[in-house]
Amino acid sequence: MFKSSKHRQRELVGKLIYLSYTRLDITYAMNVVSQFMHDPRKLHMDAVERILRYLKSTPGKVILFSNHHGNLKIEGYTNADWAGSKDYRRFTSRYFTFVGGNLVTWRSKKQPVVARSNAEAEFRGMALGVCELLRIKNVLSDLGFK
Repeated sequence: MFKSSKHRQRELVGKLIYLSYTRLDITYAMNVVSQFMHDPRKLHMDAVERILRYLKSTPGKVILFSNHHGNLKIEGYTNADWAGSKDYRRFTSRYFTFVGGNLVTWRSKKQPVVARSNAEAEFRGMALGVCELLRIKNVLSDLGFK
């Protein structure tokens, strides 16, 4: 693959990552494709082009943020996939946080440790989710919201 096409692929993936903030339907695909940005191959560029074709065929499927008139209820959901990565046997933790009914943060990350059980993976995932909820609470507090 030519250097210019590698650069083009990295550029496209970077732009699509930003788009995935409002298009959750491409988040998983972007997660997979972005893992190969350091050494992209034709197979990965084909996947990026497939994502672009999908986006072109599904206009208007975005997340809309609504105003709930002062409702700043903070909610969080967590999940963990114990030994879900067959290659590394590491677990993947995920969390989603909502403020006033609007999705504001989410994360899916392959963890650097191997959990000994599903319960340990879930506990570690919850700990990460709680840390994010506390961070959001502190940011809102610093901005003057109760």
